[in-house]
Amino acid sequence: MWELLRRFRALEPNARGLFLCAGAALPLISLSLRLRGFRSTQASLQRCMANAASSRYDPSDCATAARTMLTARMVRSAAYLSPGTPTCLEKSLVLWWLLGRRGIASSLRLGTRKTGGKFEAHAWVECEGVPLNEPEELHKHYAAFDEAFPLLDTKK
Repeated sequence: MWELLRRFRALEPNARGLFLCAGAALPLISLSLRLRGFRSTQASLQRCMANAASSRYDPSDCATAARTMLTARMVRSAAYLSPGTPTCLEKSLVLWWLLGRRGIASSLRLGTRKTGGKFEAHAWVECEGVPLNEPEELHKHYAAFDEAFPLLDTKK
């Protein structure tokens, strides 16, 4: 416990804020998915975002790439320490939302596979085709839907 507190205090303020925000958002998004479903949850998150199309992810832009990777790392850390076990969809929605709040365009991707007669689904976030929350490239074992789940048109 004290080691975790020491590590938390050692984080830069921006990382601490991302960690706390992700930690608070994970159970709320989990609840929203259970009560309201995917599309309603995604639409609610999008209404709280900045203009996500304003900044394209460019791996050669060190500042944007660093902010993007820090966000992904803090979501992973918050999920690891959160009560229960957040699903890949919950973690991906949190990451997608946090990136959008920082004006970084990203796409939520969903894929499926059938293993041993069992249907499985997986979610991850990409920026310009680069998966952010997939360090082991797990997503390559799933057939992704042809289109990502982009920003919704909430002006209707």
